[in-house]
Amino acid sequence: SQGGGNELLQEVFADFSCFGIPMGNTGCQMGGWFRKEINRLEDLRGLKFRIGGMAGKVIGKLGVIPQQLAPGDIYTALEKGALDAAEWVGPHDDLKLGIHKIAKYYYYPAWWEGSANAHTLVNLDKWNALPRYYQASLLAAARDAGHWLTCRYDAGNPPALKRLLAEGAVLRGFSQEIMEACHKAASEVYSEIGAANPRFKKIHDSLVAFRDDSYLWWQVAEMSYDSFQVRMRMKQ
Repeated sequence: SQGGGNELLQEVFADFSCFGIPMGNTGCQMGGWFRKEINRLEDLRGLKFRIGGMAGKVIGKLGVIPQQLAPGDIYTALEKGALDAAEWVGPHDDLKLGIHKIAKYYYYPAWWEGSANAHTLVNLDKWNALPRYYQASLLAAARDAGHWLTCRYDAGNPPALKRLLAEGAVLRGFSQEIMEACHKAASEVYSEIGAANPRFKKIHDSLVAFRDDSYLWWQVAEMSYDSFQVRMRMKQ
């Protein structure tokens, strides 16, 4: 709701006769479940990975074979060997799927969903026909529901992660080599799409500029404070 991003998205939604209402953020998601360890870029090549959308386009550049499956089909596909890896959301949601019983290596972070924001779409004509105070009420309700969603993940992920680890999951971070290769591949995909789609380029450029400025502040206060608290926690 700040920085102009929502206004840019409304131009896209309007093409589909919709008005978009932001409805909360999952925060940074997990990189997924893998049947084997992923240490180098070579380990990704030929990997059948349940991952869709834009992320699938990006990771396909690294030799991964993206697969799109419904959540209910992931466990069976991994069990039968039709998949080598799968991503979903994070500990709170992943625990329910039981994937860790088959693919125990749990990688982080999901560079493709570092901050996934949900939207509720409303028919644009119906939205415009509502009195202003009805619109304001719906926006206020959406903000409250969105805060609840984000808080739910913040509160639910830690105990879910502890349970997953207790049940045999092995936590791993993607290597710097893999993260940088994914960043390069993502930048290439965004440039390719932007070259053919001026609206995408406009939104992406706005996002990058806002994010870069935000990181300046994060480096000064948020990140340094959180990093310090994490270090102190490890000393306890």
